[in-house]
Amino acid sequence: MPGIRGRRLVRAAVVGGAAYHMGKSAANAQAHEQAQDAQIQQSSQPVYAAPAPAAAPSTDVTAELQKLAQMHQSGLLSDAEFAAAKQKLLGV
Repeated sequence: MPGIRGRRLVRAAVVGGAAYHMGKSAANAQAHEQAQDAQIQQSSQPVYAAPAPAAAPSTDVTAELQKLAQMHQSGLLSDAEFAAAKQKLLGV
């Protein structure tokens, strides 16, 4: 049977352990809350997607259309081939 001194040590250990646990629990809760606040802050920021840059034509569209027209007039391209190539060039 522990004496008075032993009971005091046990009581101090229990109180100290409980205080440690409560302090650690409060610190974890605060860290969790800060992480949530950071996530909310990030998600509340407006996110604007930058418009995709238009693909710069490697050649002049007008010059390409003129080449297609010349090929069509000379008979190298049929009417259907000319129309398809023109639509592809214009992105229609």
